Amino acid sequence: MATATKPAKRPERIEFSSGPCAKRPGWSVAKLSNAFLGRSHRAKEGKARLKLAIDKTVALLGLPAGHLCAIVPASDTGAFELAMWSMLGQRGVDALAWESFGKGWVTDTAKQLKLKDLRVIEAEYGKLPNLKSVDFERDVLFTWNGTTSGVRVPNADWIPLKRGGLTFADATSAIFAQPIDWAKVDVATFSWQKVLGGEAAHGMLILGPRAVERLETFTPPWPLPKIFRLTKGGALSKGVFEGETINTPSMLCVEDYLDALDWAERIGGLEALYARTNANARVLFDWAERTPWLENLAVDPATRSNTSVCLRIVDPAVVRLPLDGQRAFVKKLEALLEKEKAAVDIAGHRDAPPCLRIWCGSTVEAADLAALTPWLDWAFAECKAALAKAA
Repeated sequence: MATATKPAKRPERIEFSSGPCAKRPGWSVAKLSNAFLGRSHRAKEGKARLKLAIDKTVALLGLPAGHLCAIVPASDTGAFELAMWSMLGQRGVDALAWESFGKGWVTDTAKQLKLKDLRVIEAEYGKLPNLKSVDFERDVLFTWNGTTSGVRVPNADWIPLKRGGLTFADATSAIFAQPIDWAKVDVATFSWQKVLGGEAAHGMLILGPRAVERLETFTPPWPLPKIFRLTKGGALSKGVFEGETINTPSMLCVEDYLDALDWAERIGGLEALYARTNANARVLFDWAERTPWLENLAVDPATRSNTSVCLRIVDPAVVRLPLDGQRAFVKKLEALLEKEKAAVDIAGHRDAPPCLRIWCGSTVEAADLAALTPWLDWAFAECKAALAKAA
């Protein structure tokens, strides 16, 4: 079969990974020259930089009074694990899972915490579970945006204001890109390396007043590792929320996060981040609508992620391959684009159905996504031709 003509124009930046994500436009390592290095993070100046990162996060997100924010170890995973181990166990749990990370929280609650009163509410990749079946007298675990499926909750309308249990939202690929109704969220977690393109290893923990009350009135029945402890003598360790981190942070990563926050402020704050992300996703959505060989993995348009856009190949020549063959096809397409220096890291997550996953967060430029789409068409045609030749 005839192949498409190779495009002449490449994206200026070819990083489309869903984590760690592309650095902000205009970033350079020189922006980190003021990093507080070679000193204790507990020194006055070090603590001030950590507190500044927290304060800027609170301001950018517009967190309500009574909400607390802390820098914690081990990225979003560490933040969410800290929340689960510190606060679950008082009442039954509803755990929602429609992609890899949600399923991971189910595994932790069932096999590590060994919670007896656990309901798992699941859906296959591409769909949301039945949100109406959630019992908010129980604690509720969910991912706001399923990074590995490209499926998000469209809003927080399904969460009541009055509820007996706590809501725990893994918001790592949603925060700064999708509006969060903070009255509906008791615990939220995220990492620096997603929407703002920061560096890995540090997590952010946001607690509402009801979560603080749980911490101060409930002691879980299991031992807590030191890096999970947020209370002392039954009272909240408030220093953690003032820059006194539980363990040693990388001050180089802190400086990089501060640079990303400064950039977000300069371009117009949260609304500007939303606008950039939505415009980026629209480039891919519009292209997918007119492209016959693929479609959005998210079935309902209202649930389609504007950050981790997942697109599955529906061309019959690929679909009739076994799953391993479909995955191999996607990997060949990805490798071809990397060889041509047109895109890197766009294959779907290993746990997801075979698909492309292209990050559209605010640090990506819409012009680069527009330049990418002809390369995707070309690479698909090349790989399909090779498939036909091998048959």
